[in-house]
Amino acid sequence: ASAGRKAVPKSAAGITAAKERGLVATERKYGAGGNKSAHSGAGVNAKKLEESEELKHAKVDKSLSKAIMQARMAKKMTQKELATAINEKPQVIGEYESGKAIPNPQIISKMERKLGCKLPRPGKKPAAKKTGAAGTKTAGRGGGVARGGGPPKRR
Repeated sequence: ASAGRKAVPKSAAGITAAKERGLVATERKYGAGGNKSAHSGAGVNAKKLEESEELKHAKVDKSLSKAIMQARMAKKMTQKELATAINEKPQVIGEYESGKAIPNPQIISKMERKLGCKLPRPGKKPAAKKTGAAGTKTAGRGGGVARGGGPPKRR
C-alpha cells in the first residue's frame, strides 16, 4: 500500500466504524430496488388527469331523488320495503334518494310501477334531436320501401 492511500475497511464492522468516524459518506438512492418500471413516471399521470375531466358520470337529478322519496313516503314504505318490492338492494334506493346513483332507466321504471306514479327521467343532453330525418332510409333493392336498418333483403 502506498503512503497516499487510506486503508479500505474489509469487514462490515470496519465499514460501520468508518461511517461513525465520518470517513465514509453513504447516499440513499430514491426509489432504488423498487418493483416499479423506470419508465412509468409522471407522463402517465398527466394523461390520467387530462382524461378525468371528460369521464364524469351522470348522477341522479335532485328532482328525481325528491320525487322517489315523496312517492315512497306517500305509500308509507321504507327504503328496504321498496327495494325488496322491485328486487333491488336497499342501498340502491338509498343511493337514488341521496342523488349518488348513476341513473338506470330499468330501475327507475320498476320504481314507477311500484310507486304508481311517473318519475322525472334524466334527459340525454348531448344527443342531438332528430328532426325530419325519419323514414328517409330505403333499402338498396327494396323498391323504395322504408324498412329498418341492416342489409337489403336477399332474393
